[in-house]
Amino acid sequence: MRILVINGPNLNMLGIREPDIYGKRTFRDLEQSVRAWAGEIGLDVELYQSNHEGDIVDRIQAALGRFDGILINPAAYTHTSVAILDALKAVGLPACEVHLSDISSREEFRKFSYVSLYAGKTIAGKGFDGYREGLVWLRDRIGAGGP
Repeated sequence: MRILVINGPNLNMLGIREPDIYGKRTFRDLEQSVRAWAGEIGLDVELYQSNHEGDIVDRIQAALGRFDGILINPAAYTHTSVAILDALKAVGLPACEVHLSDISSREEFRKFSYVSLYAGKTIAGKGFDGYREGLVWLRDRIGAGGP
């Protein structure tokens, strides 16, 4: 099973950006963890990060026919991007949304997610471990033949 892992804007600044919210571990640490977890559960992953909405949309569209599912942390685009939602809907791949922080307990504008209107599961507030949970969920969902 091939999973595309997409990280949105500012996640490349992990360890520097608001460590009281996101922790002191770096984006490289996150990527290493995701690769290790994927290997442990038998998934092949490709990791992608962009600060640009259109690049993320392009990558989602390019996933059609190449990947079995998408794990996405849309970051700030969670609350603003109909384009990312529409791209996910267009390709129709199983998708899991993940957030390092608990977006439901943060600022009011962070409580709504466009991506959650498509994603089969949303995981928030579990830090890096949310990515592991998302990978397992996708493996099980795809293995069961679910959308």
